[in-house]
Amino acid sequence: MSGERHRRVIGRLTGAVAAVRRFTGMPSTVIRRFSYDEPRRRLRVTFTSGDVYDYEAVPPDVVEDFRAAPSKGRFFGPNIRDRYPYRRIEKAPRPH
Repeated sequence: MSGERHRRVIGRLTGAVAAVRRFTGMPSTVIRRFSYDEPRRRLRVTFTSGDVYDYEAVPPDVVEDFRAAPSKGRFFGPNIRDRYPYRRIEKAPRPH
């Protein structure tokens, strides 16, 4: 079941729709997964390196365009990175 369909089904069963939407399993060499907390407008991106960043004040329409983009990395660069306040929340362990 797709993530969006799963979220709608869960929403119907519980009477509420989750505030955080998760997107995984995307074909990207740069981005492993991302989630979006719409009430807070926070986009959390996990990169294939393992680093995790939060991007603040990201509008829902930008996240929807990101979700729909055939190349997540190509969309992310000019449309999200350095356009919204961000902070690294998890650094991937580096091999010695």
